[in-house]
Amino acid sequence: MNKAIFLCNNSLKIEQVYGNAIIERIRKNADIPEKVLTYDDFLAQDTGDVEYIFSTWGMPALTEEEIRTKLPKLKAVYYAAGATDYFARPFFACNVPVLSAWQANAIPVAEFTVAQIILSLKGYFRGLNEFKSPEGRAAARKCIGKGAYGETIALIGAGAISSKVQELLKSYDVNVIVIPSRAERRTISLEEAFSKAYIVSNHLPNREDNIGVLNGKLFASMREGATFINTGRGAQVNEKEMIEVLKQRKDLTALLDVTFPEPPEEGSELYTLPNVFLSAHIAGSEQDEWHRMATYMAEEFERHLAGEAYRYQVSEDMLLTSKK
Repeated sequence: MNKAIFLCNNSLKIEQVYGNAIIERIRKNADIPEKVLTYDDFLAQDTGDVEYIFSTWGMPALTEEEIRTKLPKLKAVYYAAGATDYFARPFFACNVPVLSAWQANAIPVAEFTVAQIILSLKGYFRGLNEFKSPEGRAAARKCIGKGAYGETIALIGAGAISSKVQELLKSYDVNVIVIPSRAERRTISLEEAFSKAYIVSNHLPNREDNIGVLNGKLFASMREGATFINTGRGAQVNEKEMIEVLKQRKDLTALLDVTFPEPPEEGSELYTLPNVFLSAHIAGSEQDEWHRMATYMAEEFERHLAGEAYRYQVSEDMLLTSKK
């Protein structure tokens, strides 16, 4: 029987993400102990016969030496979560494949984004505050959006989430423009995208060269009644400059699922500006959606055992901290 372990510094996360049904599905093909191993457990136990690791958020960052000495028979790591940057490279150095549920995690973010896009096209968020008071109800009619026919949506970034958003938007009569994260790959500039689109949605990868690139000049160029959606990273926005524009341009709306810092500091104007709507970083996989990520990893394990090619293997050039 194949030898495997659950390795995670938070055993509750294994229970929450995998759930009993998926754990039993894995156990049909692997001898895997009941106990979830933390990093300290891993160091203390004999893991010389372990062939497979299953994990999620809380995966310990092992060194290359620890992998070679403690896991000489390791064949693969199955990570039921998204980014693997902080732990993957030592496994690559040991020629151990790392599988990630990054594509599964892209699905709920894309669904969340598309929901916000459609509501924004109708002017839903802009009209919310106006409609609360009797005197504002007439004004709320003036906040009606352009609607979801023929309008332009700009997706900043061309990764997995952006691709899924594009797929979901195919059922709507909208014009979607995509701006790759790297300038040399763009056929349209950030400046053109912000000034042309009615909805701008940020999906930039979490790289250092993207910090603060969405600045006040871009926000000031947005169309009357336009909406900015951020499910990417808060640090990619120059929030000070954005706030100043939003104070002047009350017609604009910002839907922020991420900020920097997160949550915003006490006293931040992001809490009080009427055209800013904050959510608590909920776009990614939550609760029941965690099981989708675990299912992806269980399926990868089964493909491997059947001699089939992996679908969600992570490579060095996919890591967000890569210098490439």
